[in-house]
Amino acid sequence: MAEAPRGTRARPRADPRRRERIARAAISVVAERGVDGLTHRAVAAVADVPLGSTTYHFQTLDDLLQEALRHAADDNIGAIRAWEEQLAPDVGFADAMTDLVMGYVGERTSTVVEYDLYVAALHRPALRPVGAAWDAALVEVFGRRTDPLTGRVLAGLFCGLLMQVAMSDPPPGRAEIRAVLGRAIDGPTAA
Repeated sequence: MAEAPRGTRARPRADPRRRERIARAAISVVAERGVDGLTHRAVAAVADVPLGSTTYHFQTLDDLLQEALRHAADDNIGAIRAWEEQLAPDVGFADAMTDLVMGYVGERTSTVVEYDLYVAALHRPALRPVGAAWDAALVEVFGRRTDPLTGRVLAGLFCGLLMQVAMSDPPPGRAEIRAVLGRAIDGPTAA
């Protein structure tokens, strides 16, 4: 390794992913402490960066929340699209959606943090477009398997079911979730 000339300081290597690491650390802090527990200091500790790095990349906590929400939404959008791509064309959609919801049963922490960030958007207008992107992706994906209006219904239902899975002890069972999704997709059964 070459030494710096005398009288000059070697510049530290650039960390091109530092901003992303900080934003993802914010997600971890929100998971542990909630949105109200988010501070630059807490994020710096989790990201293992100097405090000045968090304030350099994100001047305000709202800036940091916006980027954290964007990462969470991007992750979710990528996951929902990957889920859709692996579905067989002839799969029973209510069964497939039931499997999707049930997959979140063990993911309580990530569901809670995502909803914490989502609820923060209610009070911080700058966060709303990121939350809206998640909603739009759900409507798009679910609407491709049904129709646009049913896609919108299923997006709202899906989010509500995830909230129930995260909050209920015990969470709703597979049969209950399947019955609700079946009704939304197929309509009432003939009497």
